Amino acid sequence: MQTRPLGATGRTVSAIGLGTWQLGADWGAVDDAEARAVLTASADAGVTLFDTADVYGDGRSEQTIGRFLGDRPGHGITVATKMGRRLDQEPENYTPENFRAWTDRSRRNLGVDTLDLVQLHCPPTAVIESAATYDALDDLVAGGAIASYGVSVETTAQALAAIARPNVTNVQIILNPFRLKPLDEVLPAAADAGVSIFARVPLASGLLSGRYTAATTFSADDHRSYNRHGEAFDRGETFSGVDFEAGLAAVAELSAALPEDVSLPAATLAWIAALPGVTSVIPGARNTRQATANADAAALLDGGFELDAFDAVVRDVYDRRLRADIHPHW
Repeated sequence: MQTRPLGATGRTVSAIGLGTWQLGADWGAVDDAEARAVLTASADAGVTLFDTADVYGDGRSEQTIGRFLGDRPGHGITVATKMGRRLDQEPENYTPENFRAWTDRSRRNLGVDTLDLVQLHCPPTAVIESAATYDALDDLVAGGAIASYGVSVETTAQALAAIARPNVTNVQIILNPFRLKPLDEVLPAAADAGVSIFARVPLASGLLSGRYTAATTFSADDHRSYNRHGEAFDRGETFSGVDFEAGLAAVAELSAALPEDVSLPAATLAWIAALPGVTSVIPGARNTRQATANADAAALLDGGFELDAFDAVVRDVYDRRLRADIHPHW
């Protein structure tokens, strides 16, 4: 497993991380034993970045990770959590007092004195652009509550605003073959500034797994059922904003371009991880098979797979099938 520097923190994290939204809520039920098995399989495969949030299962994801790491001394895993969605996403709610309360809660959930990395959880643009936001975060670092901070964003404009701040460690943004806009400006700007990029929603909510058909259905408590048009939160979070049928057509074309021994999910994760400026890709996993397969995709970075050829296919499919509908947004 390749590792890369995490901004200026002195830490390194694995090229393939683990997103843990699935272990909390919004993807259907996952019991505690399954959740712990996913964490174990990931760590055993060399994953050293777990990404979570205080609202995933109302803290369940953080608590599960905290218990797991508590039983694994010397684990070497960086936990990146997020805050800012426990109240309405209005600028007036992003106060130093709320920052303190949210981070204190996450510290209790994770069982640590100092949080490795806290990311603002897709806050309003006004919050990202405000100097007061970063003053409050700097105070948390100075007080020892958090070691570093970053921002998870919805749009490339928000990413660029965060990257411009001197103490931002990372920006987390949706990046996958259905969402190429970050390649234009965000990745070069992050590389120049020494800011890490975490690529989230790398498999487009599973659409890039290649397992789905037009007949696939999802449970009522799965956001892929209730948020396809942004009914609950930004629609770009579900299938990366791509229409389901249009996504299936693009998936078929991408899959057809791969050799028989390389799966579309593995190719996708390796392609993202190989992009200049990307520090880590953070796919989710609901079971150990998915967790191990995601981590194993890192092997494609070491040769034996024509990443440049796949890159050309990705860009061609995007330009023909998706760019007009996706590129003007986010």
